[in-house]
Amino acid sequence: MDQDRARALLTAERAEVQDLLGGAVEAGAEDRESEDEAATGDISDAAQPLSAEGMDDSIADTLRDRLAAIDRALSRLDNGTYGRSVRSGEPIPDERLEADPAAELTVAEAEAGS
Repeated sequence: MDQDRARALLTAERAEVQDLLGGAVEAGAEDRESEDEAATGDISDAAQPLSAEGMDDSIADTLRDRLAAIDRALSRLDNGTYGRSVRSGEPIPDERLEADPAAELTVAEAEAGS
């Protein structure tokens, strides 16, 4: 994959993930506030914000993981190893990089690791 194309895809996805992460963190904070407010009322009312808080926190963790993967891909781009498996050094096909610009493994390696 062309380095400029890869950087553009990664930069665009990084911005999107950062926006989503900000929303998830904000939603989690709102859920915590709702949980505190509901603590004085019915116990079933308190469960809903707690459940939503857990989901928001899980989403935020997933987005942080994705952001880290994107940052690793940008580092590989900077050091000239982008587009090669971090495990074997084998080339990652352009089709895979188009679908997932932060891919670190070939399809076969990713399937074997599952």
